[in-house]
Parts: sequence; structure tokens; C-alpha cells
Amino acid sequence: MNTLAQPLHVAVNTRFLLPGAHLEGIGRFSYETLSRLVARHPEVTFHFLFDRAFDARYLFGPNVVPHVLRPPARHPFLFVAWFEGAVALWLARHRPAAFLSPDGFTTLATAVPRVTVMHDLAFEHFPLDVGLLQRKYYHFFMPRFARASQQLVAVSEATKADLVQTYGIRPEKISVAYNAPAELFRPQPEEAQREVRRRFSHGQPYFLFVGALQPRKNLGNLLRAFDLFKDQPGTAEAQLLIVGRKAWKAGPILEAYQQMRHQSAVHFTGRVADAELAGLYAAARATVYVPYFEGFGIPIVEAQASGCPVLTSNLSSMPEVAGPGGAELVDPHSPASIAAGLARLWPDAGLRHQLAAQGRQNLRRFSWSRSADVLWEAVLQAIGRKQ
Repeated sequence: MNTLAQPLHVAVNTRFLLPGAHLEGIGRFSYETLSRLVARHPEVTFHFLFDRAFDARYLFGPNVVPHVLRPPARHPFLFVAWFEGAVALWLARHRPAAFLSPDGFTTLATAVPRVTVMHDLAFEHFPLDVGLLQRKYYHFFMPRFARASQQLVAVSEATKADLVQTYGIRPEKISVAYNAPAELFRPQPEEAQREVRRRFSHGQPYFLFVGALQPRKNLGNLLRAFDLFKDQPGTAEAQLLIVGRKAWKAGPILEAYQQMRHQSAVHFTGRVADAELAGLYAAARATVYVPYFEGFGIPIVEAQASGCPVLTSNLSSMPEVAGPGGAELVDPHSPASIAAGLARLWPDAGLRHQLAAQGRQNLRRFSWSRSADVLWEAVLQAIGRKQ
């Protein structure tokens, strides 16, 4: 018997809304879309399923009911215990109309209609970038999650195409809900930019990388490319700021740094507060973001919103996200190609202005409100209702 009577009840996996944490990637997507869903649908009761004590700021309205299910799901064995055990049991007891999961994981052990957001299939293409247990979990469960979900939401057309090709999912089952930049990312006055450069790059102009220090971000090739660029005349002032936390398998990145000829021009800031990050984008000569695979690539649109020109990879989702003419595109597998892109951007104020202007035009494509609407339409499709 359904213990959650009308009006509509929707369960949501909110394990990436971490207490007191700087929200990255999936956590930011969860926060921005769910806060809008809760506000736009006061007639719906949203049951937020946390895997640990939660921060009250994530209870976005009186129509949110929090539940803490144990154990905390941060390890492949605990993934199984949480999704196939605790979550499945909660769904069986309460039988909501749908289960929405913004982080790519869901449960196989339920008859409740599922809507799952898939951010990327990087582990399918670069399996050695993740640990053995995670790799085994992903390879077993992720295709099953995709096929068991009534509706999928991808964060880019590139990810949608990957789901169709890699898992054989029907295209009509997949919607696309883009990420978007936060409102704090915007151009800043020259005086504020000078203060940022004084604090972070000894007052010198700099290229900026933003992202976790992990293999897929391709920092080894970026560091090698920056060395090649710095060997050229007229580049003495150029600095490189690397903003982000050290993540898994960062060893090769640090080895590439140790081998550099121009180490003194590279600055690792670690993670910074969002307000500081907004200033770093706005004051940069250009943002350089050259992963070899991305489901979306949110630093691209954060930089564009900040009035910062972008250099990014010519493959995966990145040309799609940057938009036509919205970035200088390079081959991420070639340090020489990346270095040539840096050399084009460094002296050419006209090119940088053109890229920044086109980037601002490109931003019209991205809206958290539209993405929240896409999620809600997927929920309605999953339960057989019309908008």
C-alpha cells in the first residue's frame, strides 16, 4: 500500500549536498536544480535522502522532508549497501511517485520509476583513471542503471550521444540539461583585477586553470605546454595559476611539475572560496582548460561569464559547451598544440576580446532554471504524466 498519499511525492538522492562543503560539479548541479524544483513546485513533497547528517541550508522549502539513510556511501561496497539496501528499502516502504538521482547512481532493487542524471562515461573510455574497486562497480552497475531508469538526463549532447553509442540507450529516453555559471561570475573592474594579480601572481598577467588535480584534467600536458610556451621570446611575465584540490592519482602531475624548466612561473593555489575564484577568472589573461574528456566542463562557462577568454580542448563536450567561436580550440594530447594556443592568445588583445565577446553571447544557452524544467519534465515522463 502506498503510504505517501497525494499530493505528489518525489524521492531525491541528495548525498552530494555535503554539509559545510564547497560544492563541486555534481554537488553544484544538485544544488542549483533542486533548489529551483522545490521553489517552482510547492504542491510537491520532495523527500531528500542524505547519507549523513545534513546542512539545514539544503532544505530549500517547507515542502522538503529530509531523511538520513545509513551507511555513508563513499566506497564501492558502501555504494551497494546504500543504493541497493537502504535506499531500496526506503522506496519499498514509502513508494513515492518517482526517484530522482542527480549523481548518475540509482538503485536496481525497486519498481519505483527512476530519473537519473548522467554526467559522463569517462570511466568507460579511460578505465585506468579510477581505482580497481570503483572501476568494477561502475562497469557492472552504470549500464544497468542507465537501462533500468525510465528517463535519463545528460548534461551535454556529447554525453547523450555517448550513452546512445556505449550503452545502446534510445535517444528519445534522454533529455539534456546543461550546467550553468553561478551569478557571482561576472567581469570585474580593473582595480579589482590588479589586486587579484598582486595577491596571486606577483602582479604579473597569468593563465588560469581551474579543476581538481586528477588524470582526466590533463595537467601534465598543460605543464609541458606551458614550458614550451615560456621558452619563446616575449613571455617572461607570463604566469600559470592552478586552482583546485589535489584529487586521486595526482602523482604524474606533480612529476611533470618537478621536470619543468619554468617552475617559478607556476603557482598552485589549492581550492579557493567562490568569491576569490570569481576574481581569478575576471583577472586572467585567459582560462586554459584542456582535459582529454569531459561530460560538460563548467570552468568554460564560468570563465565566459567572467569576461575571460577561453582556450580548451577540441574534443568531447568542450567545443559544444564553448560554442561556435567561443574558445580557442587545441589538441589536448599535444603539448605543442596547447603551447601554440597559448602563444596565439598571449600577445593578441584583439583575439582575446573577440573570444570574450563571443563567450558572453554563448552564455544565453545556459540556464539553471531551464535545466530544472528539463529535470521536472523527465520526472513527469517517468511517471506517465504530462506537464
